Amino acid sequence: MGIFNYEYEVITAIPPAKIFKACILDGQNLIPKIVPDQAFKSVEFIQGNGEPGTVKKITFAEGSRFDYMVEEVEALDKDELVYCYSVIEGGVLMNKLEKITYESVFEASPDGGSVCKIRCMYHTIGDFEITEEGTKAGKKKALEILKAVEAYLLDNPDHC
Repeated sequence: MGIFNYEYEVITAIPPAKIFKACILDGQNLIPKIVPDQAFKSVEFIQGNGEPGTVKKITFAEGSRFDYMVEEVEALDKDELVYCYSVIEGGVLMNKLEKITYESVFEASPDGGSVCKIRCMYHTIGDFEITEEGTKAGKKKALEILKAVEAYLLDNPDHC
């Protein structure tokens, strides 16, 4: 087993607490409504209520490459605006990954917006190797979702 780490940042015009609330705390409700063609069809809580230890099944929208994935929340810090979860089941693991762990930290930027720092850790099975090229589809989808939430919040400033 190996671990491939990949990090990137996304700049948004939305203040950190507001984008954290929309994406993380209300994401299961908001994201399927504003990006139904590119995101989730549904989010079902299998265990828990969003706090660490929560297990969620995400069913993807029609036409997605994968049917579903199961996530486990590992950390949620509402004060420091940190969220960490692992994908532990589903086609996205391609039978080549034990899990994929994502850690997101939302920090203030000098212009009043946010810098979203995202760290991805791919835990491979056996001698399977993943490259930065292999992470492009997941990064693209995450960016599309984050930018859609940003646009929604700019158009609906009273949402959060």
